[in-house]
Amino acid sequence: MLRKLLPIVFLILGTSAGIGAAIFTSPAEVAENAPAETDDQPFPENTTDDDTKSENVEFVRLNNQFVVPLVKDDKVDAMVVVSLSIETRAGMSEKIFAHEPKLRALFLRVLFDHANMGGFRGAFTQSDTMDLLRTALRETAQKEMGKDVFDVLIVDIGRQDTQG
Repeated sequence: MLRKLLPIVFLILGTSAGIGAAIFTSPAEVAENAPAETDDQPFPENTTDDDTKSENVEFVRLNNQFVVPLVKDDKVDAMVVVSLSIETRAGMSEKIFAHEPKLRALFLRVLFDHANMGGFRGAFTQSDTMDLLRTALRETAQKEMGKDVFDVLIVDIGRQDTQG
């Protein structure tokens, strides 16, 4: 009985830890589910043609991390935590946040499928493996939100193997 409950307990603990960490480390606006737009520029602005292109692009960071359990022999062997941002046409952040629950469900399906195919095993950050995941996430977002979504960015990713 305990063997069957252990994966569920790990899933709940991992999800809770991920949500807690996201709330604790995120700015106040994001923690309140409000779209956060900042004028912080890490680099000085250039006056090249790329600026007109970048003015039409917005990056929308999804509020919470995604926690994906990796199951081996009917038990949770590891947990993968992923943070995603969506590259979209400027002005789309409200629409993205309005559809966030549906997007999260669709992204979780993609992440679970990737995990079940062994995508998070071994050297899971190899460019070929990550390209497959990024492509699947982008296609899923575009099916839901349309061609105003340009890309889905994997901002953070980490895997924690369980003990025992």
